[in-house]
Amino acid sequence: MDHSLIALTIFVVSYTLFVFLPAKRTYIAIGASALLLLTGVLSPKEAFLAINWNVMGIFVGTLVIADIFMESRVPAYFAEVIVDRSKNTAWAILLICALTGLISAFVENVATVLIVAPIALALAKKLKMNPMNMMIAIAVSSNLQGTATLIGDPPSMLLGGFAKMNFMDFFFYKGRPSIFFAVEIGALASFVVLYFIFRRRKEKMALVPVEKVRSWVPTVILVSLIALLAASSFFDTGFAYMAGILCVVFGVISVVWDKLFNKKVMMRGMKKLDWETVLFLMGVFVLVGSITLTGWTEKSAVFLSNIVGPNIFLGYTLLVFMAVVISAFVDNVPLLVAMLPVAISMSAKLQINPSLFLFGLLIGASLGGNITPIGASANIVACGLLKKEGYQVSFKDFMKIGVPFTLAAVTAAYLFVWLVWGFK
Repeated sequence: MDHSLIALTIFVVSYTLFVFLPAKRTYIAIGASALLLLTGVLSPKEAFLAINWNVMGIFVGTLVIADIFMESRVPAYFAEVIVDRSKNTAWAILLICALTGLISAFVENVATVLIVAPIALALAKKLKMNPMNMMIAIAVSSNLQGTATLIGDPPSMLLGGFAKMNFMDFFFYKGRPSIFFAVEIGALASFVVLYFIFRRRKEKMALVPVEKVRSWVPTVILVSLIALLAASSFFDTGFAYMAGILCVVFGVISVVWDKLFNKKVMMRGMKKLDWETVLFLMGVFVLVGSITLTGWTEKSAVFLSNIVGPNIFLGYTLLVFMAVVISAFVDNVPLLVAMLPVAISMSAKLQINPSLFLFGLLIGASLGGNITPIGASANIVACGLLKKEGYQVSFKDFMKIGVPFTLAAVTAAYLFVWLVWGFK
């Protein structure tokens, strides 16, 4: 069989299995990668080069730092302070969601939900209220703001690696407002939705403070990393290696400090990290690399370009909302890795700045996961925590908040990106 057909078959079967067997996605991605090597579609060198090692360094390094930052209890401490100082429950919930978003801009989404969830559950128990809506709001807020910076979530890391964007490029890119501002516009719109949902909770109840900061050192490490990532923008202008190295180095520093301060066994802490997602990400890079090398990316771009013709706005809209719908059911990491090369090729054929399609695609793929309880890892974790508390979250329960939240955030961000980047 022709190598291009083998690559396409393996790719389609793998992505179909990602949908129906999400718990086995890592095994599927690694197995598919091995099959591509065994069938000769990719050589070992091509498979190795298909993996963006800079992105992998950022991801692994921030995983380590986020875990130790979470254990320091600094975020949970601030969450308690916010609840105690809010004028009523509605504003306490809204401010917890805002804090969730702030943390998530610099810490992986799942870790952020795990940081904030105990505070939300404690507040709900004290008020004898169902915590379901609050936990869903925390999850979707985390997913939204994780898109705002380079190190907030894997999709942002993927875009940064693919488009050679550094940390500061997420704020201003080529002299124009970038992803960060699009996300914040979306956050303002979705904040109105959350206010409408929780506006009737007027009771006031102070929490009994239980959180004590174990150490401020992880916070200093995280802030120092952010500052150095911003500074590295001036040296590694092609986003080739420095960000990944910095994140890995600071991850090692965090592990060493954790061992010395908390007297932990180093390997035990490393085993807790999300290595499955690391392997999954590597496998997806190889899968998409096979599609690109065998020409299917270019063919997809030609097909979509023929559909939209010279209508740039139609092409932009199609990409954004197609990504929203698909990412409601498919993990946004493989979706984004597959679609980024297509977006670049479409931009070239339409002779436009690729930033329009790339930014729109990131927004659609990242925020579309907020529609359903299976659309993002943070959603799954939030629903799992609720289940432990005796609350079963149905698709309908989740979508009551997820759909209006997503539509508000995506529409606002989508229009902002078009106004800033839709004109030559």
